[in-house]
Amino acid sequence: MENVAIVVVTFKRQELLRKLFDSYLQSTVAPWRIVVVDNENSQATADVVHVFEREANALWGLTAADGRGGKSRVVYCPQPENLGGSGGFSAGVKAAYELGAQWFWLMDDDVAIEPEGLARLSKWAERYKVVQGSRYDYDDGPFYWQYHFSIALGIYDPFAPAAFNFDEERPMNVACFEGGLFAREIVEKIGFPDDRFFLYWDDAMYGYRASKVCQPVVVPDFIMRRTREMKNWDIAGVRQLNSTSDNTRYYIMRNRGYMARYFKYYGDYRRFAFGLGTLLTFAKEFVRLVVVDREHIASGTKRLLAGWRDSRKILRDSEWQPMPALVDVASTPKAE
Repeated sequence: MENVAIVVVTFKRQELLRKLFDSYLQSTVAPWRIVVVDNENSQATADVVHVFEREANALWGLTAADGRGGKSRVVYCPQPENLGGSGGFSAGVKAAYELGAQWFWLMDDDVAIEPEGLARLSKWAERYKVVQGSRYDYDDGPFYWQYHFSIALGIYDPFAPAAFNFDEERPMNVACFEGGLFAREIVEKIGFPDDRFFLYWDDAMYGYRASKVCQPVVVPDFIMRRTREMKNWDIAGVRQLNSTSDNTRYYIMRNRGYMARYFKYYGDYRRFAFGLGTLLTFAKEFVRLVVVDREHIASGTKRLLAGWRDSRKILRDSEWQPMPALVDVASTPKAE
């Protein structure tokens, strides 16, 4: 792969960000650019980034000038306000695109890459345009991820087999910004990640949109690990229900409005099935409140209901439009 840009979004987690940077310095393959989107816009984060920039340039050297005339391996992008994960990745992919990136490896700040992670992804990038690698959890065990989405219901397939312990790639119809790799031509065909989501479902829908122009795959190679310990409830020893915030609960429900709009745009919306999926989503989040975050039952339920109400407003918005493509999709062949 040429011109690989790592896009990382961070917010008030300088210690975790430093762990991520340390893992970059152990990579067997030098990334072309590392674009750091700082949603906090803090001096503390800027200091961590600038120290890492000196280390990275000393280790790998400067490159030829990019689309903005820079030669440094690290590009710092502080934001004027907190854009959330979706807004951060939208801004980061846009910045990397303008720099001239040909591949975009997206990740949060609470992970660390494996030394061979980028090299392992490279072999799959020879055949596919969207690749999701496997991950370790913070306890060093495999992290379960539901790579198949029930489009009719608008929920992750609860019966999809675990996305590890397999020998070959598997087709997926979603993606995760915790390590998803995207080719430039896919970004051109579907546009940048939708910043309106703020939190949750944004990466799932970006993978869904990508599946309309190529075949995304999840692969067995472990490319990274999670570094932030989270309170959770194990389900059958494989799946787990993690603790979350009331703010996230709101967006889990509200953003189903955006999800439904994209399904309508692509002709996949099924009103009654999607409504059932919304009920199932609410039920799952209520269970999360009861068994993991019980101290937030009252406030959490209130935020779930508020998000549900606002999702209906989005669904009825006659002026809604999808994120625009960067090229004329009709004139380009479907990528593999």
